[in-house]
Formats: sequence, C-alpha cells, structure tokens
Amino acid sequence: MDASGLALAAAITPPNPSSPKGGQLNKTMGKIKIKDLRALGYDQGPAIGLALHAMNRDAKALTKADKLALLGQVLASPEDFIEHELLNRVAEKLIHAEVAVVKPKLRREPGLYSVYGAENIEQGAKLQMATAMKLPVTVAGALMPDAHAGYGLPIGGVLATENAVIPYGVGVDIGCRMALSVFDMDPSRLRGQLDRFKNLLGEHSCFGPKEVFEDPGEHAVMDRPEFQEVETVKALKDKAWKQLGTSGGGNHFVEFGEVTLPQDDEPTGLKAGTYVGLLTHSGSRGLGAILAKHYTRIAMQHTVLPKEARSLAWLDLDSEAGQEYWLAMNLAGDYAAACHEVIHRRIAKALGRKPLAKVENHHNFAWKEVQDDGREWVVHRKGATPAGKGVMGIIPGSMTAPGYIVRGKGIADSLASASHGAGRVLSRSGAKNSLVSSKVRKYLRDHGVELIGGGLDEAPMAYKDIELVMAAQTGLVDVVGSFQPRIVRMDESKEKGNRL
Repeated sequence: MDASGLALAAAITPPNPSSPKGGQLNKTMGKIKIKDLRALGYDQGPAIGLALHAMNRDAKALTKADKLALLGQVLASPEDFIEHELLNRVAEKLIHAEVAVVKPKLRREPGLYSVYGAENIEQGAKLQMATAMKLPVTVAGALMPDAHAGYGLPIGGVLATENAVIPYGVGVDIGCRMALSVFDMDPSRLRGQLDRFKNLLGEHSCFGPKEVFEDPGEHAVMDRPEFQEVETVKALKDKAWKQLGTSGGGNHFVEFGEVTLPQDDEPTGLKAGTYVGLLTHSGSRGLGAILAKHYTRIAMQHTVLPKEARSLAWLDLDSEAGQEYWLAMNLAGDYAAACHEVIHRRIAKALGRKPLAKVENHHNFAWKEVQDDGREWVVHRKGATPAGKGVMGIIPGSMTAPGYIVRGKGIADSLASASHGAGRVLSRSGAKNSLVSSKVRKYLRDHGVELIGGGLDEAPMAYKDIELVMAAQTGLVDVVGSFQPRIVRMDESKEKGNRL
C-alpha cells in the first residue's frame, strides 16, 4: 500500500453508537453502489457486499472518490489489508475467492487408534478423537495420556492425514515449544541467591500481549523470505519484531530449577549429577495466533463438514491456501524457536555462563513423515511431543511437580509421539471457581517454589499427576533426567479473582 492508501485507510473509523445518527455516513459525502465496484473490477460475490457495508456505513471521513481509490487498492493488494480493522474481511474474500467449496462426508465409523492411559482421559477428549478418526483424509491416530478436550483435535491428540493439513489439528499457538538449557552450577544457589535469580527472570523475560522489550535484539528468522513471499505473513512482520524473545500468557513460563541426571548420558555429554536448568515454554505469539485463526476460517469456508467436525476442516496441500498455510506454519514454528533462543541467550549472558547442553522440542505442529512403506503422512501433534527413535524432548509436570527429560523410542502405534505435559484435570474456569489463592500459595511454599505472576487457572492442582502420565508411556520414551521447578515466572496480568 502506498502512502496515500495508508492515509485513506487510517481515515476509516468504526461507527459511533452514541452519535445521534447512529454513525450513519454523512449523505453529502456520497454513497458508492455495486455498479461503482464492478467498474473497479470487483466480481459479483461476498467481497462486494462487505465492501459496500464498510464504505457506506463506516468511512465517514472519505469522499466517494477516496472510497473508490481505497477499494481499488484493496482489490490490487488485498494482502496489505489482512489486519485492517474494517477491510480485513473484504481482503480475505478477495484472496481466497477462487477456492472451491467441498462438502465431504464423514466415515460412518471411526478408524482404530491407540490410547495411552485411557483410565485418566476424559470422555470429551475420546469423543473428539473418534470424530477426527472419521475424516476421509485420516489414515492413523493416537491419544496421549495427558489428553483433554480442546477445539477440533483434542489436546494430546496425534492425527495422521494424507496430503491434507488441519489448522485446528495444529492449534492456535503454532509451534508451541519447550526449551531447556543446562548450566554447570550448584542448584543450591537458586535458594542462596534467590533475589538475583528472580531479578534475572524479571529483567530478561516478558509475558502477554503488551509486555515487550525496548530492544528485542536480532535474529535471522526475521530475514526469512516468507515475510515477503507469503501474502498473509507480510502484514505481521512488525508484530513479530516487537514480540521477539517474549512469552505468551496462559500456561507459558520461564523458570529456573534443578536438573538431575542419575547416570551419564553420552548423546548430550552430561555426566550424572545435579545442575541449574533454565526451562521455557511458549509459542509463536501473535504471529502464530493470527495465522491459525485466518487459515482456520479459510479451511472452514471451503471444507464444510458436519457440525461435530466443523473445527477439523482441512486444507489440501495441493491447493494455494494449503501451500500458503504450510509455509506460514513452518515460519511460525521457527519463530517460536527463535523466541526461546533469544530468552536463553539473554539469560545465559546475564549469568555469565554457557550452557553445557540444550534440549528442545515443538508441539502444536504438523510434520511430513515418510512411513516404512514409503507413504508420506502429515502427522499433527496437538499438545504432543515428537518421540521418534533417539529424539530428545522435555515433558513438564506443573509448578511443583517435576518434568522429565526423555528420549523417544519411535513406537509406530503412537505415531512416534508422547505426551507434552501432565495435562489438565481442571478446566481454567473450573480451577478459578474451585481453588483458593491463599491455599495455593501455601502449597507452593511447602514445595519450595517461588512464583512470580501466574493465576489460579495454572495452579498445580489443575493438572494431572505427572507420575501417572509418565507410567502410562514407559513404552514410548526413556527417561534421561528430571527437572524440578524452583523459581517460576508467568504472566502477571491476570484478571482480578484469578491472581496468585
């Protein structure tokens, strides 16, 4: 969009409900009509109706000529308006106008899938998984022991499809990630120098949508060509810059703790002993969330499924939208990894130490994986950890329960996957309504955990017993070591009644 287009776009404001005229357009400015839009090159379709509505109701500051000039720019470069408050829906319709609508039927019965720790998995998650196994593009599935109901695919659900990707099978927080740095330091220093370590987390981590660094630093991911080549990503680069090296809200955290290895681990080079660990959990921030919601809308518009399966709408990987989403998803995953790298780099520098080892893994992602018979499947792991043979990962517990450093066994029945954590036993609203702040704070003190921020929705009692979850997947991963949280920082902007 050129400078004149930016100025015109900025002049559009939503209607003011308190206005005597209800925000109606000043008639002296002149309305535009369908014939005006057809003359610009708009085809008959939903974009015309949306454009008329936006201009004739909301563009109070523009003349008819200005409105037509602006809509001409939207038609020429709809990707520039994908985040515009009033014209984003017009832009979306224009970008995806040529995608055909399909109405596939579900299979009558769900395909067979493996379940781990079934006795501790709620029925809602099992029903969601059964629905996912009815999709005509589904070829295999598995349900992890930390599973609970989500949107579309349950959290803890693993689903393999053929030549199709499901945006809600990946999730809203694309590429959500665990990252652990292990430092050659005596863990007793976490208690002996408590204020120092708390200050390090306060100075070098940011949480939520508004808290960002004045200088987010540099990272090669911001030079990726997708920021120029993928239309829906272009408008998000500034947001991604601002949020580089920050963490989201919810269950995301940056924490110091004790790493314990009972025996030497040759692949990581770590000797048996205890260390200081820095563990982070976060994803692709606003970049991933906007991309997920955008492509989920596109998938739902063009793969129209029965009501119970609506959120499992997919994009064919041969389609333009499917190819775009795949590029955008991979960029979001790499951006999430970059955010963790920036956090760990900043804190390691402040500590004056280089980590002895690092362990990282994604969840909320889809991978193209070739099977033994040569077929390529798209494997969605929504809240599930990759556990291919020899692949390292981290499975956290809760604020007070240990997490585990694991190495995958590559078991085919689980689609080479394991749980991504303990999993919830209380919903967020259930935790807020049933737990008491004072009792949770006492529980944290009794377990030797110092908490900065956080809320009742993330209290330890809201999570399953990590030991039961690990016992249900001994066949999927080998435990290499453990991580015990000691100083935890989470989002401090919790609403009243949900603060700890």
